[in-house]
Amino acid sequence: MCGRYAIISAPEAMRALFAYEDQPNFPPRYNVAPTQPVPIVRLMEGNRRFALVRWGLLPAWVKDPRTFSLLINARGESINDKPAFRLAMRRRRCLFPADGFYEWRQEGRRAFFVRAKSGGPLAFAGLWETWMGPNGEELDTATIVTTRANRALGTIHERMPVVIAPEAFEFWLDCHKVDADAAAALIAPAPEEALEAYEVSPAVNHVANDSPDLIAPAESASTASTAHKSADKAKSSDIAKDSAQPSLFD
Repeated sequence: MCGRYAIISAPEAMRALFAYEDQPNFPPRYNVAPTQPVPIVRLMEGNRRFALVRWGLLPAWVKDPRTFSLLINARGESINDKPAFRLAMRRRRCLFPADGFYEWRQEGRRAFFVRAKSGGPLAFAGLWETWMGPNGEELDTATIVTTRANRALGTIHERMPVVIAPEAFEFWLDCHKVDADAAAALIAPAPEEALEAYEVSPAVNHVANDSPDLIAPAESASTASTAHKSADKAKSSDIAKDSAQPSLFD
């Protein structure tokens, strides 16, 4: 599955890769979590557009969203069969801009960050929906399509997001020219040589944490944390020493 990811590339770099018309300005996010607003790229009237939606698909037929578990992932193997995804797969496919995702190894719940070896942004396959409430309110939501992990990532977790190559963006997005069955051909594990994974700090487990330290290799993150603590301790010690000095006004 994919339950956390990062968006850290500059807005200009994302716009250059996805070629959408809009010019959004957004800060780096190192710990994107379900239910949060997330950017997607979708085709609207033949043009690629940037949009903010809630992560966690809410199908249009849901009566009361309070009683429905949000769908943060859609299994690619059954995406054309499941009622929650079938219509969106036909008419509302999208891309999730990202710079990598987190996955947890079951043994010890160790966290890993997975990113492109090239260091550039990635595009996850996604689906979006618009839910309409009884009073006319509208809510756009989206889900990330997943598939079985490739052999390299399979040592960490059995699932991974579907990564769409730039040359296939239009094929995935164009629901008018490309039907759901044809688009499903893109649902496959990413080539092993395209991605790399390394262990990171367990600090990513806490949604409130959102800093570059989260994607630092575990040893570096630990060293940085120790350095910060040592610096803080030294600073506290210096303050204590200073406070112990006699005042000129005593």
